[in-house]
Amino acid sequence: MKLLVLGGTVFLGRHVVDEALSAGHDVTTFTRGQTNPGLHPEVEQLRGDRDGDLASLEDRRWDAVVDTSGYVPRIVRQSAELLQDAVGRYVFVSSVSAYADASVPLDESSPLAVLDDHAIEDVQEHYGALKAACEAVVDGVYGGRGTSVRAGLIVGPHDQTDRFTYWPKRLAEGGDVLAPGDPGDPMQFVDVRDLAAFLLVLAEHGPGGPVNATGPAEPLTMDETLTRISSAVGGDARLRWVDDETLLAAEVGPWMELPLWLPAPEYAGLLRADIGKALAAGLAFRPLEETARDTLAWSRDAGEQRPTLTRERERQLLEDA
Repeated sequence: MKLLVLGGTVFLGRHVVDEALSAGHDVTTFTRGQTNPGLHPEVEQLRGDRDGDLASLEDRRWDAVVDTSGYVPRIVRQSAELLQDAVGRYVFVSSVSAYADASVPLDESSPLAVLDDHAIEDVQEHYGALKAACEAVVDGVYGGRGTSVRAGLIVGPHDQTDRFTYWPKRLAEGGDVLAPGDPGDPMQFVDVRDLAAFLLVLAEHGPGGPVNATGPAEPLTMDETLTRISSAVGGDARLRWVDDETLLAAEVGPWMELPLWLPAPEYAGLLRADIGKALAAGLAFRPLEETARDTLAWSRDAGEQRPTLTRERERQLLEDA
């Protein structure tokens, strides 16, 4: 397969390229050349800007394109329309955040968020609604040749957000570890390499339309997640559970300060997405233990990552609990 990747040098995109090369595909990337420009010297690297400088994509043909870097519908439309007759399939990476009501379990038929003003382009403030609007662009241009992949939390090596990496690092240190919320709380995430492999399946075979992509295949709880990570990384961690109310009263920040902890009921559905369509289409998962070990190994060589719950604050919370 001749594959075009829009992006390809940071997190998900770099893994898409790695997976594609391992599968023997002919890969071209399109980037600005500002981040990790020498990452994949063996692939064709086109330079430009998604917002107004797509000249290097003109008069070319590929079997499929995987769009890992589309956030604003106006900008996505530029590449979607330019490539309409140049690619067979357009695979757009969206998000479960595109749903309008994240408080309930989600499937592909759930209503999507809607922008109040189509001129809005503030990605941080309107991330989900903008992703939904980008999906509409892809669907309008490609119809059944387009797939919008509503990814859940993406984890694994090269993830600079530390929304999962915190746990392999912390559990490997051992000792008393603050475990948030209810041990039975549901948990969903997908290893970036598994998602990348699935994007290639979709690029080759479809199906079209929206598809939720998170994991694992069987239900997973917070307790099982932390216990299995701890076992995988070889620490002597002792989980000490602290309930939501206590943590919220102490003004601990969910999700970003204390990763994987999402106590707000209005977001409960983000960890309860139906993935039956993705499983039927070929989404497969490596063991959680492998993800934990590989993420820990990467993080130890990656240098400073985003700040999360400090050890000092954790100790104080455990003392006060």
